[in-house]
Amino acid sequence: AASPPSPLWALPEELLLLICSYLDAQALGRLAQVCRRLRFLSSRDLLWRRIARGCLNSGFTQLGTDLAAGIPVKERVKVSQNWRHGRCRRETVLKWKCKQVAFFLFVFVILMPWMELDGDCLYLSQAENIQAYQLCAEGTGLQHHPQAIFSGHQEDVCRFVLVNSHIVSGGGDGSIVLHKIHGSYSVKFSAHEQEVNCVDFQGGLIVSGSRDRTAKVWSLSAGRVGQCLHTVQTEDRVWSIAISPLLSSFVTGTACCGHTSPLRIWDLESGQLLTCLGTDFHRGAGVLDVFYETPSLLLSCGYDTYIRYWDIRTSTRKCVQEWEEPHDSALYCIRSDKNHMIASGSSYYGVVRLWDKRQTRCLQSFHLSSPTSSPVYCLRFSTTHLYAALASALHVLDFTA
Repeated sequence: AASPPSPLWALPEELLLLICSYLDAQALGRLAQVCRRLRFLSSRDLLWRRIARGCLNSGFTQLGTDLAAGIPVKERVKVSQNWRHGRCRRETVLKWKCKQVAFFLFVFVILMPWMELDGDCLYLSQAENIQAYQLCAEGTGLQHHPQAIFSGHQEDVCRFVLVNSHIVSGGGDGSIVLHKIHGSYSVKFSAHEQEVNCVDFQGGLIVSGSRDRTAKVWSLSAGRVGQCLHTVQTEDRVWSIAISPLLSSFVTGTACCGHTSPLRIWDLESGQLLTCLGTDFHRGAGVLDVFYETPSLLLSCGYDTYIRYWDIRTSTRKCVQEWEEPHDSALYCIRSDKNHMIASGSSYYGVVRLWDKRQTRCLQSFHLSSPTSSPVYCLRFSTTHLYAALASALHVLDFTA
C-alpha cells in the first residue's frame, strides 16, 4: 500500500517560509496554533516584516529601516493594533510646580517643558535645568529622582536637543549650553539678544532661532567652539528650527507676523535663503514645530491648527498633505514614526491626537490635562509608550496594556 502523503509542515523550511509569506496576520496567528514547529516558524521576523511596514508605529520607516531592532516584529504588530484602536493605560508619572506671572487680572503659566527620549532614559527640562530620568523596567514609570541634572542657564530652558551623547539647549537668557552627557564637559556662550526659542545640532554645527528675529549657525569644531558662522535676518520671531538630514540646509519656522512665508529653508554653508515653503499662510499662522522625516519630507504645525506635510522634491508652493485639528486649537508639537503615524499635541486641555497619513481625519484622541487647561508642549514616543509634557505634569500612555 502507498504511504500516506507527508503533512504540509514536513516541507523544507525554505518552502514553508515562501508559502507563509502570502498570509496575513490573522492567518499567521491561526497557523501558530497547529503545532510547535509551525508556531516557531510563523513567529519569524521575516514573515511579519511585510505586515509591520503597513502598521502604525511598528518601528519601520518608509524606506524599510528598522528603528526598533531587538524587539520581535510580531510583538510590534500586536502593539500597533493598540495604537490604532486607542487601547492604552494612562498614568501621570511626574508633577512639578508651575511658575506664574500676574499681569493685571490674568495669570500666565510660563514654564514650558521640553523633552527627549533616548533608549531607557528620558530627558526633561524643568525651569533652568535639564533632568535625566531612568525609565522603569516595564517602560511606564520613572525613577523618583533624576540620575543626572544639567545646569548652566540663568533662566528657563526653552528647547534642547539630544544628539550623539550631547545635549544642546537654548535658554531664556539668550545663551546656548552644550553638555556632554557622560562627563563633566560643558560649554556656554552668549548667542542672542533675547531668548533662544529653538536649537538643533548635527554634524558639528548648531543652528538656533530667537525672539530677536535672527537665526544663527554656530561652529563646534576644535578651536572654534561657539563661533558664529552666519547670522540670518528672518525679520520675524523664530519659533522652530531643524537641520536637514543631508546637513546641507536648515529650515526655520517663524511667527508669520510679516509678509514672508513662516517656513523658509536656508543654505547651511552660506546662510543664504534657498526657498520659501507655501504661499497661503494667514497672518499670525506661526510655525511652532518642524520635523524632518527624510531629506525631502518635512512636517510642520503651528497656530493655524494645521499639520502640513511637505515634499520639497515636488513643490515648495503647496504641501502634499494637510490635516486640520478638529477643535480649532493651535498645535504646539508633532512627531512621526517616519512611516504612517503622526502624533500631535494641541494648545487646550492636554489633547494628544494620533493620525494615520493614509486617512484625512484624526484616528484617536487622548485628553491628558489636569483640571486647569494646559497645552501639550512636547511629546515623544517609542514603539510601546507615548510621553506628553504639559505645564505641570508628565503623562505617559502605555500601549502594551
